[in-house]
Order: sequence, then structure tokens, then C-alpha cells
Amino acid sequence: MTPFEDLPYRPCVGVVLINRDGLVFVGKRKGPAPEHVDGGHAWQMPQGGIDPGESPLAAAKRELYEETNVRSASLIAEAPEWFAYDLPQVVAGQAWRGKYRGQTQKWFAFRFDGDDSEINVLQPAEGRHKAEFEAWRWEKLTATPDLIIPFKRGVYERVVASFSAFAH
Repeated sequence: MTPFEDLPYRPCVGVVLINRDGLVFVGKRKGPAPEHVDGGHAWQMPQGGIDPGESPLAAAKRELYEETNVRSASLIAEAPEWFAYDLPQVVAGQAWRGKYRGQTQKWFAFRFDGDDSEINVLQPAEGRHKAEFEAWRWEKLTATPDLIIPFKRGVYERVVASFSAFAH
């Protein structure tokens, strides 16, 4: 078994979807997931893995669509660097079959140009995968670090710093 410190990071993207009022989309994670050990911090922004051969921007658009059904979005900005976090070692062996120590994420901000009725987190786009969220809402960007599972908080603080000019 590979020591935790030697495991690679899973390449991933994150999406800050900002509405006309400067608020951001957050979804409440559906059910327990191995990497989410604290039910009190189940809210997060859309995120997911990058497929082989896929660019980070293409992955961000795909993940946004798969998790929210949103297509009416335009790119505002890209974070200047990749943000990484480690899973707690107690759950690292369960999440992603123990292949990764955490994730390294490229974050993008998109302006939501559609109507709220376009958002549907309960039925994934084109049946591509199971729904990841059971509810959603608009929230202040600055509130998101307190909503996320604590081991991801540092990443969310960097996301807030990177995109605060575009959202509240």
C-alpha cells in the first residue's frame, strides 16, 4: 500500500456560478459520501474530476451542466493557480478507492445568464450520473468557507479571494 504522503492529487475543477445579484450557487450534498465526514457542512459549489484529454475549462462547463443542468453561463474569470487540499487520512482510503490523497482544483467563475428555473439538481443532465445535490440556493461568496467541510475550507478561502471582485 502506498504511503499517504506519496499518493497523487486528483485533478479536478470547481465552479463559482454567480447570479445577477452577485450571489453564488451552492448545492447541498446528497447523502453521505466517504470524503464528507461532517453532515453540518454539506454545502458546496459544483466541482468534479477532469476526464483524460479534457481541458480544465471544458471540464468546468461539463461539471456545471451535469450537476445543475445550467448551460446559460458565460466565463468571467479563471483562478491564477491550482488549489489543493488533503483528505483526512481516515477517509483517504475510502474516497476514490484510496488512489488519491486529495484534490488539486482549477477554479472558474461564470456569470449565470439564465432563469432560476433552468437549475435542476435533482435530475442530472441527460442522465449522465446520479444527482450529487438534494437542494440548492443562492449564497454570499464570503459565506461559503463556513458551509464547506472543514478540510476544504482553505481552498474556499482562496476561491473567495480570487473571485470576490465579481460576487458579494
